[in-house]
Amino acid sequence: MNSTNQVKALRLKRAWSQEQLAEMTDVSVRTIQRIENGERPSLETLSALAAVFEVSVAELSVTPVDGEAPLDQRISDARQQVEQESHFWRAVLTAVVVCALLYVLNRMTGPGYLWSLWVMAIWGTLLVIRGLRLFMFAGAIERWKKTRLQRLLRK
Repeated sequence: MNSTNQVKALRLKRAWSQEQLAEMTDVSVRTIQRIENGERPSLETLSALAAVFEVSVAELSVTPVDGEAPLDQRISDARQQVEQESHFWRAVLTAVVVCALLYVLNRMTGPGYLWSLWVMAIWGTLLVIRGLRLFMFAGAIERWKKTRLQRLLRK
């Protein structure tokens, strides 16, 4: 059963009107009508519907379009990406605070040789590399891993 029939069936099973469902999910009645008429709902709408019907998002989601990962996998990947970005920005903040403190300490104790600049340069370089991997090359790395795994499994 696809998600449009599933939403309508769950709504009718509970004897709710489209207006009641719209109010409970905080979406418009028109959105409920569109979903029940076959339009693909957004992930936010699916999440709201799943919460109201007390089912998982996967149970309500339509079968994925060709080339798309299953919905649960996409949600898991998005959560992982957000977690990695969060760790990156915490590392940047930590580096800025620690390097500033080291610079102040360096200037107070031995202003003749700025060894703290070496720490800043090395730490900054490592953060730039990590940022490039996270924001620019993440898709390429994942594609390479997938093709490499496929090649190894063919042997």
